Amino acid sequence: MDGTTAVKVVSLSPLPAWALAVLLLAVALGVGLASWGVRRERSAGRRWLLWTLRLLAGVLAVGFLLEPGQRKVNVARVKNRVAVLVDRSASMRFPVSKGGPSRADAVTQALQEQAPRMAALGERFGFELLGFDPELAPLSLESAASRPPDGQRTDLLGALNALKAQEVGSARKLSGVLVLSDGADTTGSLGTLDAAELKEALAGLGVAVSTAVVGQGGLEDVAVEGVKVDDFAFVRNSLTVEVAIRAQGFAGQVLPITLKREGQVIATKQVVVSQADQRSTVSFTFSPDQTGRFVYLVSAPVIPGEAITENNQKAFTLKVIRDRVRVLLVAGRPTWDERFLRGLLKQDPNVELISFYILRSNADEILAAESELSLIPFPRQEIFDTKIDTFDLIVIMNFGHAESGVSLADFRAQFDRYVKNGGALAYVGGDMSFSEARGRTPFDQLLPLEPAGPAVLADFHAKPTADGLRHPLVQVGGFGESTEALWAALPAVPGMNLTRAKPGATVLLENPDVPVGSAGAPLLAVWEVGRGRVLALGTDASWYWAFPSHAQGAPTRAYERMWGNAIRWLVRDPELTSLSVSAEAPQVDPGKPIAAVIQARTPDYQPAPNADVVVELQRADTGEVVGTQTVRAGADGVARVEFPAPGAGAYKLKAQSSRDGQPLGEAFDALAVRSLGPELSQAGTDAELLQAIAAATGGKFFTLDSLSVDELPLKEPPLVEVGRAKDEPLWDRWYWLLLLVVVAGAEWAVRRRFGYV
Repeated sequence: MDGTTAVKVVSLSPLPAWALAVLLLAVALGVGLASWGVRRERSAGRRWLLWTLRLLAGVLAVGFLLEPGQRKVNVARVKNRVAVLVDRSASMRFPVSKGGPSRADAVTQALQEQAPRMAALGERFGFELLGFDPELAPLSLESAASRPPDGQRTDLLGALNALKAQEVGSARKLSGVLVLSDGADTTGSLGTLDAAELKEALAGLGVAVSTAVVGQGGLEDVAVEGVKVDDFAFVRNSLTVEVAIRAQGFAGQVLPITLKREGQVIATKQVVVSQADQRSTVSFTFSPDQTGRFVYLVSAPVIPGEAITENNQKAFTLKVIRDRVRVLLVAGRPTWDERFLRGLLKQDPNVELISFYILRSNADEILAAESELSLIPFPRQEIFDTKIDTFDLIVIMNFGHAESGVSLADFRAQFDRYVKNGGALAYVGGDMSFSEARGRTPFDQLLPLEPAGPAVLADFHAKPTADGLRHPLVQVGGFGESTEALWAALPAVPGMNLTRAKPGATVLLENPDVPVGSAGAPLLAVWEVGRGRVLALGTDASWYWAFPSHAQGAPTRAYERMWGNAIRWLVRDPELTSLSVSAEAPQVDPGKPIAAVIQARTPDYQPAPNADVVVELQRADTGEVVGTQTVRAGADGVARVEFPAPGAGAYKLKAQSSRDGQPLGEAFDALAVRSLGPELSQAGTDAELLQAIAAATGGKFFTLDSLSVDELPLKEPPLVEVGRAKDEPLWDRWYWLLLLVVVAGAEWAVRRRFGYV
């Protein structure tokens, strides 16, 4: 604000306005009547002389009535603002021209060149640099040069409206606006308006909006513009992913578009580019085979000469859940054990059961013609070759392989692949299980137990092992109940298959009356094979834990709970894991940190307080470790970690926990860091939109090379009184009175001389 003194002429008359009006009217009438009286004077020179003298006398009389004076006031000119809006959206990363600097760098250079002219205009205007991405925020040349633009959309109207909102209540008013942008308005809020609508939309600012287009058209670029997919999918159900591809400047090219899951190629489709600027949609249909959250990556090839390569891929996450647990139950013959388990599974609304059991063999006597039998052949080939991957759990109960018509020995490879790829297998004993020579059963390599001798026929009470007491599968009681006491109270089991545990197996229940090695004979054991889980139960009499216990009024539902826990553990229910890691946001915006929550549990699946947790952030496609965090869990076994913002792409979280040097487990989760969306799919500029904005507001349109702040149409700032005024009268000078007397006397003398008095 620059101070100066302003001088203006004012009336110092003490008379009220109405009195002055009456007197001024009287003077006007006097002048008029005198002029009317000499209208017939034949001499024009005499007539004009009399009129002039009377008019001059009237003017002097008015002057004395108004009492003119000189008022001196201290005033200052307030600097108005000139808002310079700089586009900070991601499209400003594109080069100005092929091989040239980025649009953002070109803007920074242009503003540095205009800085001296802005300083020269600083006496009247204050230039304010503001970035919009799309939120409006102060910007400096230093931050503009050091921080790449990363806004996810361009909203020109939103930026101008935000500027208008800042104007409300501000002491420093706008004199003008300069917008530097490529014009690629991704919101479309201005591009669809005609000239009249555009003028109305921008009228609220009240100042001219000048624009400067940054960049040139004709750039070559391939972009994954968008991915359309549901937030979740059902395991083993087909899912379709739609991918939008935009190719600019590569007519005649064939682009392979690839879909990967954590580095593994799922499918590749080809796009034939036939136009200079072409949008295409590619669809991928596949069936997820595992539950959990996974990260997928859609990528297009990088072609030499592309304007930017950051937009050639896009990552997304997919949560795969179960609609219902699909269980296949295959029994060698109808038994009470098969009946109880099949009934339990059929009653569970979360289970979809498909069951087969063998009613006759080839050696059975047939009393009717084959064509009259209602029994269907056992569809081994269809189930275990083509449909095996559609099941979450396969239960084999007391199944033998001596009969070639029902044997599963030919499907060893299918079972191995199924389990290692994440399937679940429960193998239940009986007189046809664990008793045949090795090599005749497809389950030899998969089971945690192996035959150790002839069956044990004596009754016994199953006893949990030390590992079993910590495992959720054996927890058949309610809260606070003793697991050992509950199992001891259950009915005795009438016999079992005699087996031994393989190295690496975890025995949960044993027969304490029959030693095998240094421990009791294993009854129930589990382990993991590849990504799958396997359970082996060495008896076909587990139903004893259900029917007799109910008859005796036992307070527990041990049978139902044991098998319920077994199914949940086999299919990897998230609540039955020793460690879980979960990204707080599976889709992370660019520039945002990655946070994850870890839940550590003890072997009995209780919270593990003070557990040591190590979490790695890895690139999903290469396994490269981007960052590592080490933290200690709280009293509830929960820990939280945070990683600095990585680049766009697909990532995995790998967590490992331990306590007192003993490992507790490991877990994984997946997340995607978003690319910058439609901003990086539009390599072109929109100079026409920027021209229309300037024309609608009375501004001026520039190219970046022709930009000159001297030519901006700016509203001049107003003067403001900042001090007390001082009045000096002008009418009370002696010469004004003398002049009035002389003029009045001269008129009287002339009128007398001409004979009008």
